[in-house]
Amino acid sequence: MSVKFKAQARRNPQDVTLPEKYYAAAIADGEVDLEVLAEQISYESTVTESDCHAVLLSLERNILVSLKQGRIVKLGRLGNFQVSVSSEGRDTEEEVNASLITKARILFRPGKRLRNLLGDLTFKKAS
Repeated sequence: MSVKFKAQARRNPQDVTLPEKYYAAAIADGEVDLEVLAEQISYESTVTESDCHAVLLSLERNILVSLKQGRIVKLGRLGNFQVSVSSEGRDTEEEVNASLITKARILFRPGKRLRNLLGDLTFKKAS
């Protein structure tokens, strides 16, 4: 199996007057949702599909609650989730407050096995 990619034209955001260049862009080949994951997990274990689905939904809910509380969510070998923010800069520490935050995002730091997966991938240009 290979990850498919296509050539995609992009402008240089630092100088939009330059001609476009083409870059490889990965193409998603379908989706896997919680229901499919629950079904797959149930086939690999003695747990029912509905029990797997309930656990996955509970995992999602608990990750959300923990991230809202500012916690790092460690999922073992899978990796970690954490909230990160960007803000405007100020000259002194005292000037920094919540109103300067311009963007919040969720960071995912993959575990070792997921990071190693990237080195094992093969690629195929989509036709």
